Amino acid sequence: MRAAVSLAASHGVMCTDPLVLKAASNVLVHLRPAPVVARVAGRTALMRPAVASHFARDLAVSTFLAGRGVPVVTASDELPAGPHTHDGFVVSFSTYVPHDPDVRLPHHDVLKMLPALHAELRHYDGPLPVRGPLDDLENTLAYLRGRAPLEELQAQFADLRSRWDPLDVHPLHGDAHHGNVMVTPSGPVWNDFEDTWRGPIAWDLACAVGSNDEGAAQRAVEIYGGGTAPSDVEFHVELRSFFTTLWGVFKEHS
Repeated sequence: MRAAVSLAASHGVMCTDPLVLKAASNVLVHLRPAPVVARVAGRTALMRPAVASHFARDLAVSTFLAGRGVPVVTASDELPAGPHTHDGFVVSFSTYVPHDPDVRLPHHDVLKMLPALHAELRHYDGPLPVRGPLDDLENTLAYLRGRAPLEELQAQFADLRSRWDPLDVHPLHGDAHHGNVMVTPSGPVWNDFEDTWRGPIAWDLACAVGSNDEGAAQRAVEIYGGGTAPSDVEFHVELRSFFTTLWGVFKEHS
């Protein structure tokens, strides 16, 4: 928080009442009274050697989508949006969007929103990674080597990687769960495009569905409107679940 406040001040944005909106993989700070939110890399900086490139991608993709009329959290125009490096932290700045943090869209509503988002993302021609969560998983396992018992986790990852063979790939949100959709007085607003990558639609559906219950993948495909097979969604739910498990171990040992 101190790094975000001092960096903003160096660009003429004064904050007298900072509020931490979220402290998880990244720390989000509303630089009140300015309509600016600082995104500061937290644990993501440990698992992503090039975390600044993720922040830059978030700004680039959101700026592109905003230009096409998609409701997204945009880069701040109060100061240079970044990404910056300050006091050892990677920081970017976005526009504060008034919203109710206690209201989350149901999973099926997020799934209904995804086709329109994907249609706009297909027009994005900037560089995007093609391995998505695999890079994060490999980096996390490398970080944990010598810090945590990994034999079982590495075996699970080897099995998943051997079955991962995406053929039809498109630009994705990359982390399309309901926590990344803000509920505002004017409607839902997409947030957090730092994980955007070129991959199978089934990955975004797996992020949105939030469940591996029987029939959940089939329902997700039906709500989305096709585009992938339920079996592909089931596999990516499994991959997403492993990601969550590994993240828990990472949090314990970082």
